[in-house]
Amino acid sequence: MLMKIIRAEQLKLKRSPVWIAFMIMPVVPAVLGTLNYLNNIEMLKSEWYSLWTQHTLFTCYFFLPLMIGVYCSYIMREEQNNHNWNKVLTLPVRRQAVFAAKLTMASIMIFLSEVWICLLFVISGLAAGITAPAPVGDILRWCIFGTLGGMVMASAQLMISLFIKSFALPVGISLAGGISGMVFLAKGFGHIWPYSLMAYGMNSNSPQQIMESGYLQFVLICTAFIAVFTVLSSVILSRKDV
Repeated sequence: MLMKIIRAEQLKLKRSPVWIAFMIMPVVPAVLGTLNYLNNIEMLKSEWYSLWTQHTLFTCYFFLPLMIGVYCSYIMREEQNNHNWNKVLTLPVRRQAVFAAKLTMASIMIFLSEVWICLLFVISGLAAGITAPAPVGDILRWCIFGTLGGMVMASAQLMISLFIKSFALPVGISLAGGISGMVFLAKGFGHIWPYSLMAYGMNSNSPQQIMESGYLQFVLICTAFIAVFTVLSSVILSRKDV
């Protein structure tokens, strides 16, 4: 049954305008980050890793949270229009499955965004004249753990959209969350704040270092947050008149 709901969500997004945001928005931080790298190339000596810090400075705290906010608001907006929630919630499916299907689609879009961001990163490095081989293993790790951290943010945003029927306000909350993530990372609490986990997973501040909290702990924290937001959202769907 879950797969049927996921396929239904795919059909809703097939001709969605969010794909325009998916293609265009990551290009902006890639250009800004590369220009910033080139303007400070005398101080940034670590080539690919220095370029990554400049890219993620814009991507992790501004553009990617904004994109996740747009994704999640649009997914929930589809049900809020024309009272579609009434139709969805009368289907013989568990509330957890409804939320899980929406989170699955958001997660797929986040993963595709991460892949596109990493591809733009490699293209930018070559365009900037970096001759050293790209750190493919690190890039894959950043992509995977960034996706997992992004899933935490998406689960939070989907839950927020159950309370707030506006499209724009949850997007603004997501952007504010991304900025707050930068603060928590700077204070050393990035591994426990849900809006910091994506940037933390992408090693935005220290790409040459191994994740301080450990990979297993990071996965467990992300899984716990996703489980909590899923349970809370399921309870809301069961008890709240949406």
